[in-house]
Amino acid sequence: MAPAFKIAWRYFRGKKSAQAINIISWISIGAIAVSSAAMIVLFSVFNGLEDTVKGMYSAFNPGLKVRPSKGKFFTVTDEQLQAVRQLPGIAVASLSLEDMVLLTGDEEQRVGTLKGVDDSWFKVSHIDSFMTDGQASWPQRHDYTPAIMGLGVSIALGIDVNNAFAGLRIYYPKPGIPSSEDPEAGLNSIVVKPQGNFRIQDEFDGQYVLVPLEAARRLFGAGNRASSVEIALKPGTGEGRLRYELKEILGEGIIIENRFEQNKTFYMIMRSEKWAVYAILLMVLLIASFNMIGSLSMVVLEKKKDIAILKSMGARRTLIHSVFLTEGGLLALFGALIGVLAGLLLCLGQHYYGWISLPEGFIIDAYPVLLQAQDFLLVVATALAVGLLAAWYPAYKASRQAIYVREE
Repeated sequence: MAPAFKIAWRYFRGKKSAQAINIISWISIGAIAVSSAAMIVLFSVFNGLEDTVKGMYSAFNPGLKVRPSKGKFFTVTDEQLQAVRQLPGIAVASLSLEDMVLLTGDEEQRVGTLKGVDDSWFKVSHIDSFMTDGQASWPQRHDYTPAIMGLGVSIALGIDVNNAFAGLRIYYPKPGIPSSEDPEAGLNSIVVKPQGNFRIQDEFDGQYVLVPLEAARRLFGAGNRASSVEIALKPGTGEGRLRYELKEILGEGIIIENRFEQNKTFYMIMRSEKWAVYAILLMVLLIASFNMIGSLSMVVLEKKKDIAILKSMGARRTLIHSVFLTEGGLLALFGALIGVLAGLLLCLGQHYYGWISLPEGFIIDAYPVLLQAQDFLLVVATALAVGLLAAWYPAYKASRQAIYVREE
């Protein structure tokens, strides 16, 4: 063990001659502990919220999404789709077709988004976890066109999916047909039978209606075209090579987006908020470190005799500086460990017991928390860095003191 650490550890454990020094030292440790615990709790809550929202978005946003670079639709042949499905790293690939439509119930109507999906899409998405009524699949019967609706759409149009007589008519403009005195002459329409509801978040619940892909193609007059190829990846699959192979199969006129790129604004906002909170708590930690400067300055005054003895024995300035710098690091590390432990216990309590609940209407009952090892390392490293920074000036002053032992 280095001499500087041994001396600093003795000072850290030893009782100070002045009670005020002990009090200020514990205040410094307490301030760092509180700030560290707050960082752990807030980071974990942000992680939990981000993970929850990511899970909700994954119901509609696949691991990879291929869409046309120009226009709404592009042609994907059966041979191309089969070639995509055979690529290594791809678990499932499905086609989807979506556009804005007019939704008409028995008494109400509104503009929404119709999304046609094939049977494979339910394996790509995770919408089955968000179904409130019905099942996330298409029935084998062909005597009607089924639909799965967002709960917000069902409520707005007054449609009960459990009513066997409930129906929904969907309108879409015929391409190339000019408007006339009869508005319906320029519209394609289909009638669908709602068979289920999903509830994710307002962005999807109040907007989307899902129908089989062929029904959407008939309504849009899209032939064998699609809006996107949605892909679920196998665990550990790298995207670089896969993007190149997809362009080889589907052509250059496509855009390939991962889940982050599909919701870039959302993810950037979530990360910005997390780091903004970190910056605020870092400022609190820096302000709290002034207590440490005062505490270490008083320790330096108390240890004048020790410093004099060390210098008389040939100790260099670097050793004196290292002693008090290490003392500051120990104070910060001790406070950080207390704070991290307190934050961990609070987060575990919230995770298992849901101490702080959310208002009714949310898909979860309590604030979610997600503990990540890198957050703990960041908090401890930040507290230690702040402690060393606060200890630098008292340590520098101690190393520069011209003190010698004199015989009285």
